[in-house]
Amino acid sequence: MRKQAIVVGLGQFGMSLATSLAHKGVEVLAVDQDEEKVRQAASVVAEAIAFDATDELALAGTNPGSRDLCVCAIGNESREGSIIATALLRQLGAKRLVARGVDPLHERILRLVGAHEVVNPEKAFGERYAMRLLYSDIVDEIVLGPGLVLTELHPPESFVGRSLAALGLPRRFQVNVVAVRRPDGETVELPDPNRPLTPDDLLLVVSRPGAVGALLEKVS
Repeated sequence: MRKQAIVVGLGQFGMSLATSLAHKGVEVLAVDQDEEKVRQAASVVAEAIAFDATDELALAGTNPGSRDLCVCAIGNESREGSIIATALLRQLGAKRLVARGVDPLHERILRLVGAHEVVNPEKAFGERYAMRLLYSDIVDEIVLGPGLVLTELHPPESFVGRSLAALGLPRRFQVNVVAVRRPDGETVELPDPNRPLTPDDLLLVVSRPGAVGALLEKVS
């Protein structure tokens, strides 16, 4: 059975999220009061409806409690609207409710009115892109949870031709290589501790925040 989601707010973040979920096979209901945005979403998602998400009766008609995921993606365009819509979704039985926050105060309020999770896409993107700007070897970085990140990076020049066993990264830098993406970009393998690294390998590393940056500073 396909998972079902509702995405409220079709700004850049909401539209991108609704589209990505639909492409992953999720049955998405997209909601916005802007009819033009709803028309755009209708060509991608299972259903798109135009109404004000602070209208309790209209929102109740979408059956949030029956869906696997409810997202309030309303941002700076209406902070009050995002808070009201989040509170209504929770009151209407949302099982997993994710809301978009725009600053620390807004995020706290969203949690108080019932959001199970709060995301700040601009902040998250800024943090990820900052690492890519600082260290050219880093391809991407994803926060896995409090105090843990997954980093994808090319081996520093001094690592090329050496094996993971010889490098001793967990002991020296408190980072763990959990997988290696091969040059074809498709093949991902468990790391062979005795295989010499090549310049085209991509290492998938799990560590504490800042550990990979400290590693790159020391070996550069």
